[in-house]
Amino acid sequence: MKRSLLTILLLISVILISSFTLKQHNFNMYLMYEESVQISIETIDEPVKTDKLVVYQLMTRLFGNKNKTNKFYGSKEENGVGKFADIDNIALAELKKLGATHIWYTGVLEHALMTDYSAIGIPKDDPDVVKGRAGSPYAIKDYYDINPDLATDPKNRMAEFELLVKRTHDNGLKVLIDFIPNHVARSYQSDARPADVQDFGENDNKGVSFDPQNNFYYLPGKELVVPQNAYNNATFAAFDNKMNEKPAKATGNDVFSETPSVNDWYETIKLNYGIDVQNNRKTYFDPIPSTWFKMRDILSYWAKKGVDGFRCDVVEFVPVEFWSWVIPEIKKINPEIIFIAEAYNPTLYNSYIVDGKFDYLYDKVGLYDALRRLMEGKGTTSDITYCWQEQTKGIAKHMIRFLENHDEQRLASDKFSGNAMTAIPAMTVSATLDKGPVMIYFGQEVGEPGKGNEGFQGEDGRTTIFDYWGVPEHQKWMNNGKFDGAQLSASQKSLRNFYSRLLNLVTDYSSLANGDFFGLQYVNVGGKSMGYIDDKMYAYLRYNGNSRQLIVVNFDQQKFSKVAIKIPQGAWDAMQLNSNKKYKFTDLLNDKTMPFTVRASDVLDLENFTDGVKMELPPLGAFIFNIEQE
Repeated sequence: MKRSLLTILLLISVILISSFTLKQHNFNMYLMYEESVQISIETIDEPVKTDKLVVYQLMTRLFGNKNKTNKFYGSKEENGVGKFADIDNIALAELKKLGATHIWYTGVLEHALMTDYSAIGIPKDDPDVVKGRAGSPYAIKDYYDINPDLATDPKNRMAEFELLVKRTHDNGLKVLIDFIPNHVARSYQSDARPADVQDFGENDNKGVSFDPQNNFYYLPGKELVVPQNAYNNATFAAFDNKMNEKPAKATGNDVFSETPSVNDWYETIKLNYGIDVQNNRKTYFDPIPSTWFKMRDILSYWAKKGVDGFRCDVVEFVPVEFWSWVIPEIKKINPEIIFIAEAYNPTLYNSYIVDGKFDYLYDKVGLYDALRRLMEGKGTTSDITYCWQEQTKGIAKHMIRFLENHDEQRLASDKFSGNAMTAIPAMTVSATLDKGPVMIYFGQEVGEPGKGNEGFQGEDGRTTIFDYWGVPEHQKWMNNGKFDGAQLSASQKSLRNFYSRLLNLVTDYSSLANGDFFGLQYVNVGGKSMGYIDDKMYAYLRYNGNSRQLIVVNFDQQKFSKVAIKIPQGAWDAMQLNSNKKYKFTDLLNDKTMPFTVRASDVLDLENFTDGVKMELPPLGAFIFNIEQE
């Protein structure tokens, strides 16, 4: 990014290694600080790209689809389907410009679907155990194969995927795919596995409910009864309300019944990692269960194809001992490969990082939930403080932050905030609060609201993962394959520009990527600072060497405030700045904010209500001020 000559000349300073202990200030979890400062000297050049991850998740079958028909339960021919080829060099270059470092291609592996590919040797799936016409990307039918929907020539699907991997790498981006370890489709049968690999269940003893070396759990003597009325207001000739599965197998979400409900993961069967789920979850890990070896072989297969990382589905359903064993095995192939865990139990976070050896975990039950409440006008910014102080203390650099993914409702939907602009303060916090990765979901950057009843998923504020569909606001940016945003409205272009600037900033500035954090709530709330709305505003510093930023956000959707942000002496000391000098504040996030100069000593007085860094903070506003000595 361009820098002024003055910025370049002034970017020579010092690195501070600071530590401080935290004291609880009040019941809202605001903090007081006692600082101790140790100084080391280093010269730093202009900010350069860091190793902070910016993950762009896209639903591969939807991303490149130009068809706008959007018929309820429409077929592939009626509603269209995106292909690997649609994600071309133009698209990838634009995602790189947006700020992405990694592309998570969702739905790549072959999974159960209703479309008939028997003409090319792929067995048909029983529609009674397929969710949606396009099927769930989390009901894997063959771990060693590719979803034929995604190939221009389905017979050449693996080669087309390999070209996508190469194309992605050639554009300076890395490739993530899903790894679904807990369950497979009820129709699972690998015809693409290497010759020396045994299939799941091939040697199982089906006469017992559990055996440590079985791949599945069985219900001896019982036959699967598929749920009735799974497809509301839709009929398909192939439905017969039954499936030949005897003995029945346990369902993916730990349902040990031959009659899973429509609300269960009835389209999947649970894999056995050596845990006797029905006998107090007793473990049998020695000798190593068969499933462990088979999963290691699958991960190795994709790692050797150049995949740079795996987003691992529902990891808490799989024993941490397996992850502790398999992740180092895969990192022997590529030490840089990353593992991201979908995890929702904060009490287990440390275990999955330390013992399980995951690189990153979802920060859903924490920052996402706190930001969602604020975006809906229900929460308080003290929840943000609680999140980093209590829920993710000491592990924040391992937490991947987001506002959307395929499981969550679109933030612009009327079932969430209903206003895409509420993302401005929330995404700013999500991206800059700490050192961990940040993620966005395709269409989020243009305010896609997830409208429409696509089919199986219904009108739920999400973009379907089960049916063929076109994503309208995303299609405007795609502009028939030009990927130039020409069809976007002025407000959508502005929103996308915000995302682009933010996501590039967090990789351009070492402070925003890897720097330390200094919270400013405790010196600004409680009537200490002019115009500060305690439960709607949030302020903090990030700093690393001579790269330093002040971040201020306003979650209030109505109030325009003239505020004075206090920065205490301890903060100036931590940033290794002389509080008797003047500093230039330049907003990196917004074009229209004029730079201004502040004498540090003028913003220290905690008793003076009007003392502080003065700014006009609009509703849903966000500032990232670069701090440089004048």
